[in-house]
Parts: sequence; structure tokens; C-alpha cells
Amino acid sequence: MTMSRSKEKVVSSLRKIFKSKNPSNEESADEKKPSEAVDGTARHGDSPGKRMRRLEKKIKPTSVNPTPDYSVRARRLMKEYKEIQKMQNCKNDAVFTVELINDNLYEWHARLHTVDPDSKLAKDMVELNVPFILLHLTFPDNFPFAPPFMRVVEPHIEKGYVMDGGAICMELLTPRGWASAYTVEAVLMQFAASLVKGQGRIMRKPKNTKEFSRRRAEEAFRSLVKTHEKYGWVTPSLSDG
Repeated sequence: MTMSRSKEKVVSSLRKIFKSKNPSNEESADEKKPSEAVDGTARHGDSPGKRMRRLEKKIKPTSVNPTPDYSVRARRLMKEYKEIQKMQNCKNDAVFTVELINDNLYEWHARLHTVDPDSKLAKDMVELNVPFILLHLTFPDNFPFAPPFMRVVEPHIEKGYVMDGGAICMELLTPRGWASAYTVEAVLMQFAASLVKGQGRIMRKPKNTKEFSRRRAEEAFRSLVKTHEKYGWVTPSLSDG
């Protein structure tokens, strides 16, 4: 009897020791869960949104190439556009007016309403009932440190230093002749003077089938710039204008 009770005590003691050193698998798994989630990996019961927010806190943003900043161009053009608009609103007989094309600050239409009233071009405009000369201006990314591209859209003009496609042969519009201090107003006024100086006329009947297009104007202007870079600036004869 005594031996039996002693044996039971020994077995009970061994069970207690075994239980304290070897917790159940379920308890072990539960204890491990928090430690497994320390590095931000999924925790039991987490929603995808919680996991994403936790990862976003741990992942440092990587550096990327910044978007090119054209703020100098934008500030300059906005300033000039507002000044011209203010001038237009104050005068009923403005020499020229401007507007943005499709609300694009970097692409303008300019309307030259007035040229020298004593010129043949002015008389053509009255006779043919042409209220203005429409110009298209585009401003490159590095404006005002590079000139805008400007061309005549309508009417078709011959001479006056207007070339194929409506390109304009004017030193001020070339990289060599441009200065960042030039304003859009100065460009338009210089163009008006150039038209008269070159004896520009409105073409009544097209002499050829060449269209006034941006593509043709850009081609003509590139050729012009290339020629002047090679030979310098020489004012072309009126027959070439």
C-alpha cells in the first residue's frame, strides 16, 4: 500500500515537471504569433488594408527622377499674357490681341489687327476685308532663353519675309538673334515692321499649290536657321522674301 502511494506521487511529480517544460502545441503557436508579426508581415485576422498601411510605414520612399520644372517659362508667360490682356481691355483699337489655344499657356494665337496704314499691305487688308493677320506661337521648354516659334496662319502673304508654310525670316526669332529680355509684344511689333519693310502683300491667287501648314513652316525655318548659322545673318532680297 505504501509502495503504491509512493509510486503515484512519483508519477504525479513527473507529470507536473513534464507539463511545465513542454507546453501544448496550441499554446506554443499562440505565443509565437506576435513575434512572427514584428517585421510587418501578416498577422492573424488582419485585413489587407491594415497590412498595406503597416508596410507603408515601414517601407521608406525611394528616390525618383523629378519631373522637369518649367516654372520659369510658366511664370514669364503668365506675366506677359496678363499684361497683354490688360492692355487689350483698356484699348478698343489694340494693334494686336492674343489668346491661348485650348487653354494651353505654351501655345498662343496672336491677331495683328493693324500695320502701317500707308503700306500696300494695309490697303490689301481693307480691300479684301481682312480684319487681322493670324499668327501661331509655340514656346519651347527653355523659353525665355530660347525664342518662340512663330508662323503666319492666314491670310497667305507673299514677300514681307514670310516664307513657305508661313515661316518668318526674322533674325529675332533665331537662336543667334534671340535674347531672353525680348517680350511677346516686342516680337509682334517687330514682325509688323518687318512685313511692311519687306513689302508684304496678301496673296490674291496662289502661285503654287504649297499649303500654309505648320509642318512646311517648320521645315522652311530649320533650313533658314541652318543657312544663317553657316553664312551669318544677311537680309534676303525682296524677291526671296
